[in-house]
Amino acid sequence: MDARRSETHGMSRDRLERVERFIDEAYIATGKLPGALTQVWRRGERVLNSVLGQADRERQVLLAEDSIFRIYSMTKPVTSVAIMMLVEECKIALDDPVSKYIPAWANLGVYTGGFMQGFQTRPTARPMLVVDLLRHTSGLTYGFHQNTNVDAAYRQLKLGDIATRGTLDEMIAKLAGLPLEFSPGEAWNYSVSTDVLGYLVGKVSGIPFETFLKERIFDPLGMVDTAFHVPEEKVPRFCACYAVGALGSTAVSEQPVLQDDPHTSPYLKPPSFVSGGGGLVSTAADYLRFARMLLQGGELDGVRLLGPKTLALMTANHLPGGASISSMSPRSMFSEAAYDGVGFGLGFATTVTQPTTLIPGSTGDFFWGGAAGTFFWVDPQEELIGMFLTQVLPSSAYPVRRQLRTLVYSAITELGAGQQRSS
Repeated sequence: MDARRSETHGMSRDRLERVERFIDEAYIATGKLPGALTQVWRRGERVLNSVLGQADRERQVLLAEDSIFRIYSMTKPVTSVAIMMLVEECKIALDDPVSKYIPAWANLGVYTGGFMQGFQTRPTARPMLVVDLLRHTSGLTYGFHQNTNVDAAYRQLKLGDIATRGTLDEMIAKLAGLPLEFSPGEAWNYSVSTDVLGYLVGKVSGIPFETFLKERIFDPLGMVDTAFHVPEEKVPRFCACYAVGALGSTAVSEQPVLQDDPHTSPYLKPPSFVSGGGGLVSTAADYLRFARMLLQGGELDGVRLLGPKTLALMTANHLPGGASISSMSPRSMFSEAAYDGVGFGLGFATTVTQPTTLIPGSTGDFFWGGAAGTFFWVDPQEELIGMFLTQVLPSSAYPVRRQLRTLVYSAITELGAGQQRSS
């Protein structure tokens, strides 16, 4: 790190070093995380690049700046950008009924009782719209919630499971026979909604979803290592994935256990189920380019994916009545945001009442994370991007996201232009 450069970008060199020191002492030295890569971008420059620990503990492979990570739900913002590119081209609209593109979903009902072949339902208050998929108000769910009979049906049918041998088309067909958890728009529930968006991208664009992402997003942005599988020549850079809690080791003192060996991983082959909700692998360099595009209103290095007004629409809170995630998710409180004051836009969580979060930040910053602990956020007011990459399931195992935001914002010595205007 260049001390003078970090200081001239309105951040304290000593306090940025404190970020790395904290992660090293609290997580790497204790064995809670095998490795961690932390980057901070501010005012057009990367001011922190910390690479600690191991990518593969069993083989003693050190983590590297170009290591490849399973980003799981950090796939969702990418898929959301893809569908919004098609919205800009007027090939699909946010208020279109989803059944316009999936006719078999025209008569989906809301669960009232029963299980599988004996499901009882009532009609929805209104049709599911494309916007419901983007903001997780569709009434769909995930099997891992383990709260309802609908969740159980998803588990039994392996819907949304990226390791399944099924296909995206087969998932869409199976969902036609299942009820919704609630009428669209009435609640927030983390779900396979973004996988459905991936299906719509393919259907509306006329090319496979994975091809659309490569040709329209990854190649133009220079995201050379982002894909739905890891080719053979890149396997040496692929991280191992570990697990704690119900998914792995159970005692706090235990190190996480190996959950997915990079040399035998399902990610070594193209998947049959292409998951827009959680299927991508990526690197710090690639995802930083994606995040920089978002920070700059849809453009990076002369390549424009979206207009700034579209990004402003995506990062506004779209929950009905300006509600927060916590107030609209009585069925499932699972979220990659574990604090209050947060709403949801079109593919991202967004801070709507910053003081309510009880951690430093900015109203209007937007973010999301992945199941194995990866996390990023973009703060336009502070001209800042934060990114944290590791490989330990589940994302709720440790409070590192809250801690990282606290550490990074405490390193700011000069407010961004957006903050100065609003003060």
